[in-house]
Amino acid sequence: MTDPERYRSRSLWLDGLADDPLVPRPALPGPAEVDVAIVGAGYTGLWTAYYLRRADPGLRVAVLEREIAGFGASGRNGGWCSAFVAMDREGLAARAGRGAPIALQRAMFDTVDEVGRVVDREGVDCHYRKAGALQVVTSPVQLARLEEGIGHARRWGMGPDDLVLLSRDEAERRVRVAGLLAASFTPHCAALDPARLVRGLARVVERLGVPIYEATPVTRIRPGRADTPHGPVRAEVVVRATEGYGTALPGLRRSLLPLYSLMVATEPLDEAAWKEIGWSGGETMAAGGHLFTYAQRTRDDRVAFGGRGAPYHYGSRIRPAYDRDEGVHGRLEATLAELLPAAAGARITHRWGGPLGIPRDWTSSVGLDRDTGLAWAGGYVGDGVGTANLAGRTLADLIAGRDSDLTRLPWVQHRSRPWEPEPLRWLGVNAVRVLAGSADAAERRTGRPARLRGRVLDRFTGD
Repeated sequence: MTDPERYRSRSLWLDGLADDPLVPRPALPGPAEVDVAIVGAGYTGLWTAYYLRRADPGLRVAVLEREIAGFGASGRNGGWCSAFVAMDREGLAARAGRGAPIALQRAMFDTVDEVGRVVDREGVDCHYRKAGALQVVTSPVQLARLEEGIGHARRWGMGPDDLVLLSRDEAERRVRVAGLLAASFTPHCAALDPARLVRGLARVVERLGVPIYEATPVTRIRPGRADTPHGPVRAEVVVRATEGYGTALPGLRRSLLPLYSLMVATEPLDEAAWKEIGWSGGETMAAGGHLFTYAQRTRDDRVAFGGRGAPYHYGSRIRPAYDRDEGVHGRLEATLAELLPAAAGARITHRWGGPLGIPRDWTSSVGLDRDTGLAWAGGYVGDGVGTANLAGRTLADLIAGRDSDLTRLPWVQHRSRPWEPEPLRWLGVNAVRVLAGSADAAERRTGRPARLRGRVLDRFTGD
């Protein structure tokens, strides 16, 4: 399989880039010296390069990428540019005060708009549409959990303009889901084509004078340098922007958990199906359960539908074969048909997946160790489309030494404890995965919340 075919097969989004050859850019030609070396050409790395060069056009920045820009999660996700940010609010408040997590959440609200501003200014056609996000519920147990979640959000400063409960009639005016009881709605989310965003952002970064060296694997990161087979890249600051793929680097095996999320996409649905479904407002949609599912209606009238539940692979292994799982994809297709019966007969044209980066405390972080010059951002737990932009802006301020509102946010310099060693990691994570599935099944069967299972899941996820 040629490189372009291999890359196109990674997702619906990459496959849809008809005008992009997906041929790797030239590799690093040899040893180099720059001011800032960025490892990873996904959202985090490219946003960091973008904001660094916009602030200082003379700064020497280089991006190093093993495959092509957007090969990882940036080219495979669900296309939600949301304000959701993975954080332990109580833990951050205990360390930095109650206002700190509220400020982080408010910064994420603005981040959704910032992405829209930049793609408009730079001419990145990524189908950005800010129409909000729905979370639909189809059982009393899910409704009670949704109401509890809204109450929790209220206690952390989110008002009705940020998150609201919709009645069944109100929700059905937006989307008609089988068995719908209610939904929550937040305006702080945009749907987009993630591959168009990352590939377009790469071109913008190049126009700003930043070289992107693809087909250039980094084998080790250490103070003052990033090692590659083509020679070292020496830099005052080295940024690790590798998300779940960073676990392959020396010393980082237990820093994040690469947990797979999988997706399917239907063929374009006809007008009759969409008349039955509705969903014409451009909102993204999630369905409430312990095994989270998420969806968007694409620009060409497909349903792109994803969810969790794939197994964790021993030793934090990442393999192309893990991008597809017959059992998990089958469950996603069944859930899609259950929620949207009008789509049940549609042909599934794409099945794909990829690893998320999950920190042990489910709290994203960004930081710079000034003594070593090593910087990092990640642990987005699947919400990186928006969060990576905030990370890139924050890293640019940290690297430039600017004291800003961003550098004072509580996720800055946060350090998560490492994951347990094997086999405890494999046993624990997969036990929780099975528990989540059994909790959903038990709730459907009994109509009552799986309280013991729920408490265990909350302890694992940090909720």
